[in-house]
Amino acid sequence: MTQVVTRTAYGVLTEPATLTIQRRLPGPAERVWKYLTESELRKQWLAAGEMAMTVGSAFELTWRNGELNAPRGTRPPGASAEHSMECRITELDPPRKLSITWGSSDGVTFEIEPKGDVVLLTVIHRRLPDRDTTLKVSAGWHMHLDVLVACITGEKSEPFWDGWSRLKDEYAARLPG
Repeated sequence: MTQVVTRTAYGVLTEPATLTIQRRLPGPAERVWKYLTESELRKQWLAAGEMAMTVGSAFELTWRNGELNAPRGTRPPGASAEHSMECRITELDPPRKLSITWGSSDGVTFEIEPKGDVVLLTVIHRRLPDRDTTLKVSAGWHMHLDVLVACITGEKSEPFWDGWSRLKDEYAARLPG
């Protein structure tokens, strides 16, 4: 597969408090959509949680980042083995767009755009409250998307927590203070 964005494709701040990060994935769009919306597939790269596919429906996401790949890597101090968050679907246009609430931020939007035999996945995380959160979220999305690429292509990815720790430092140097 020649058109996949490499794992060095960093997210950028498209507004002062908005992270945008992209990956090219093998199509079709419907397969990528399933990795966003079906709990059994989503838990392989992000978080588990059943979603009723209607605008306004609430659901819970549960992360177990240490279980995303083997070896597990070293969980950083203060990071929990499991974390859950209540979300709500705010926009739904299968298989092109999904927007959900996300903690104290203004939410996350996933956009899927077919480009020939690949799919461009864009993740937009809006209104991040402060620099520390922005660094954690940037490293988190970067690693989660790298794991998604590995899941879809059958490749291996770096242990989640090891990559997250490395990327948090890299984003600290890349993003404005």
